[in-house]
Amino acid sequence: MTHHSYELAYAFIPMPGRPTILFLPGYFSDMSGAKAVFLKEQAARHQYGFLSLDYSGHGQSSGEFLQGTISSWLGDILAVIDAVKAQDLIVVGSSMGGWLMLLLAIQRPHLIRKLVGIAAAPDFTEELIWEKLSPAKKQVLQEQKHLITQSEYDAAGTPLSYVLIEDGRKNLLLKDSIHCNLPVRLLHGTADHDVPYETSLRIMNLLTSCDVQVRLIKDGDHRLSQPAQLTMLWQEVQS
Repeated sequence: MTHHSYELAYAFIPMPGRPTILFLPGYFSDMSGAKAVFLKEQAARHQYGFLSLDYSGHGQSSGEFLQGTISSWLGDILAVIDAVKAQDLIVVGSSMGGWLMLLLAIQRPHLIRKLVGIAAAPDFTEELIWEKLSPAKKQVLQEQKHLITQSEYDAAGTPLSYVLIEDGRKNLLLKDSIHCNLPVRLLHGTADHDVPYETSLRIMNLLTSCDVQVRLIKDGDHRLSQPAQLTMLWQEVQS
């Protein structure tokens, strides 16, 4: 589908009369990853609808990655939801997708049945990137508007734009109450070196919902893509 000036790739498998699982990938990730494929397969097996997308600049979608922001990627999600008229959603957000999941719930709570976060990373642009950059790298980012950061997942590194940092500040959630009264389940590995598991505890304490559970997975990493961990994920989706 065309959204603004780019093409958005998405996958939608409707299941009339049943909830739809909406999977939101992480930063520099897409809907071909292990968790997305697993959820798509489980949805078909258990008769759930399934919806996912590649944000602009990701995967099969067009657009410039370095021009993308939290606000624009949230706009991509809303555009796809509106295009397919999705509702009764079980939203599963991985890492940055967990931030987008919470922002979506604040804007469209009436469309959502439940939230499931996987190493949810609200405010990561500020707390986990900007605040950890050296003064020299901050200056480079401000002057050149982008730089390449080291990544254990990609030897070439991960591109980072200053516009992402600036826009992230407009969407910070961990400074005050998160006004969401939906059921929320948060999974987090205790060996996550990208997003500390304490982040999920902070989210729990800030949510206004009374139905929030955090499930810590001993020695679990950031991706939580091992078979036993995916089984735990499905348990939370179905519970």
